[in-house]
Amino acid sequence: MAGFFGSREGVMLSSQQFKAQLNRVYRWYTVGLVVFVLILAGLERMGLPRLWIGTAFLLATIGLYAGIGIMSRTTDAGEYYVAGRRVPAVYNGMATGADWMSAASFIGLAGTLYLTGYSGLAFIMGWTGGYCLVALVLAPYLRKFGQFTIPDFLGERYGKLPRVLGVGAAILCSFTYLVAQIYGVGLITSYLTGIAFELGIFLGLGGILVCSFLGGMRAVTWTQVAQYIILVVAYLIPVVWLSVKQTGVPVPQLVYGLQLEKVSAKEKELASDPKELQVRELFRQRSEALSGKLAHPAEALAADKLAAAKRMEQLKGGNASVAEITSAAKTLAAMPRDEAAAVKAWTAAKAAAEVKTQPLNGMPAHAAQFSGDPEGTPREQEAYDTSRRNFLALVFCLMVGTAALPHILMRYYTVPSVREARQSVTWSLFFIFLLYFTAPALAVLVKYEVFTVLVGTRFDQLPSWVGAWSRVDGSLLSVADINRDNILQLNEMTIGGDIIVLLTPELAGLPYVISGLVAAGGLAAALSTADGLLLTIANALGHDLYYKMIDPNASTVSRVTVSKILLLIVALLAAYVAAQKPADILFLVSAAFSFAAASFFPALSLGIFWKRANGIGAVLGMVSGLGVTSYYMFTNQPWLRATFGISSPVQLWWGIDPISAGLFGVPVGFAVMVLVSLLTPAPSQKIQELVEYIRYPDLKRL
Repeated sequence: MAGFFGSREGVMLSSQQFKAQLNRVYRWYTVGLVVFVLILAGLERMGLPRLWIGTAFLLATIGLYAGIGIMSRTTDAGEYYVAGRRVPAVYNGMATGADWMSAASFIGLAGTLYLTGYSGLAFIMGWTGGYCLVALVLAPYLRKFGQFTIPDFLGERYGKLPRVLGVGAAILCSFTYLVAQIYGVGLITSYLTGIAFELGIFLGLGGILVCSFLGGMRAVTWTQVAQYIILVVAYLIPVVWLSVKQTGVPVPQLVYGLQLEKVSAKEKELASDPKELQVRELFRQRSEALSGKLAHPAEALAADKLAAAKRMEQLKGGNASVAEITSAAKTLAAMPRDEAAAVKAWTAAKAAAEVKTQPLNGMPAHAAQFSGDPEGTPREQEAYDTSRRNFLALVFCLMVGTAALPHILMRYYTVPSVREARQSVTWSLFFIFLLYFTAPALAVLVKYEVFTVLVGTRFDQLPSWVGAWSRVDGSLLSVADINRDNILQLNEMTIGGDIIVLLTPELAGLPYVISGLVAAGGLAAALSTADGLLLTIANALGHDLYYKMIDPNASTVSRVTVSKILLLIVALLAAYVAAQKPADILFLVSAAFSFAAASFFPALSLGIFWKRANGIGAVLGMVSGLGVTSYYMFTNQPWLRATFGISSPVQLWWGIDPISAGLFGVPVGFAVMVLVSLLTPAPSQKIQELVEYIRYPDLKRL
């Protein structure tokens, strides 16, 4: 394991020796992973229960990450914050890929493509394009600057107040992103072991903490390389298998267009199927009934409780079966406690029913570019223009947000040189490409399987995994025979995007051990990103706030110790928030991108390329950009409105969804920063020399 640390018996290795040592370590690790999966596959054939297989994957992977964390423990500031600045470009690219492949990318992206079709490609285009911005605008220059964190750059370039704002913004966007990752950890852990979601969160949290708490960036880097290997293998195997099953070709990226044609034909068939029309009509009637209840909630609640109580008495008096009495008792117990609870429950049920009155369970046609019709009625033309604007707005926010995420930019401090910073961005794009090029294929292949195999199956012959996932969380997967024909129609099934990837092995008919491997891959994606985010928050508080502003004379050991204590506090707080299931993973992640884009991108890019930018401009630009973004998001996003009790009417600007709030914050931040900088004194000569030094990689300090 000396290869992780760049030395052997106290002697520092050369860069070539270090890389060769790492190659050997991870080659053996990959072989060990394959052997472990094969052993579990053999044990499954011999009758090993699924629970044991899932538990083995969970314990083995978390144990591996914890082991790397323990071996990488350090109190040296350079090792803890930037892994000693000697991570080779290819391994930094792999670690960045794991850092990037969050629960949203691994779990949520293919699910979003499944549910939204073409419009989901905005996530792939935005996230991938963001790395081009990183390579061209930020990464090499931040590496030339050196130091440890993004607020470090803001502090040196603009002054103390921008550093404080940078700390606050880093915590805001990183914490929002972190909650989404820990939510994914809880989801996967509960699936693997069958334990409660909330307990799964804190179990997975142990693996996060042991790694990042003990070794900081050094432990996180080498753990993320190991995690990337697991997640890329786990992602590709079931998709390739499903492709072979459907087309006979093991390259899904090249043949899924053929399956998309079949999906489009099946969509037209399902949209006009008599049984589907019957189910949609029943949901329409349910929606109307709920509207009636919402018009007079107090009377409706009293009537429902009275009817449920009478039903219970009739069953008991008529010697009904235990099952019928138990079902009636559950119905009575599940009644809303009061009028407010009833209104909340009925509003949610009405919204769900209205979705199911639409063809294809509310999903758009997979190949349709945008909703509406550019050649249709004025209303259809408006819908088309709004849909197209939202697509482009989301691409913009994700691109700029990617280029400004602190936990990603920190990775480029860990490489030995500016040249390797550029190379590692290229490697990052390659490793991310392997998954992003596959996600659209996965979505189409899964949709084909659901439309042609699962839909039309008798309820008493549904696969066992349908019931298993329903028990994990009914909002993720549930089925109900609405028209009582014992045949599953598409609109009788509720499926959440967050489980599409986890379902793929079972849809493909693979052994359960592959399902366990995919879940372990999703866990690796969530844990790797959570590690990086936790470290970003703790370092911003421990290094930038405590060391740079409160106690500049603090020793290296005390600085690292404070960071570790803060890391533990932040992790527990994020776990508590995630346990409340605040919103879907993709919204939380996208919100983090808008926050990062509006708060960091103008200040970082202008700070590198414009000498005239000054501290006052940076402060007002960051505050105004973040303020506009937050205002738009908080006043228009349904979950945030409900959480903060906002009752004012929703007012979308040009029809832009709140997920793309950064579209307004970023230009405001740029405009305010430029205007204020021009109206106030220029930075000192020393600061302008710093900008000159950063902008030219080959320029040395005199």
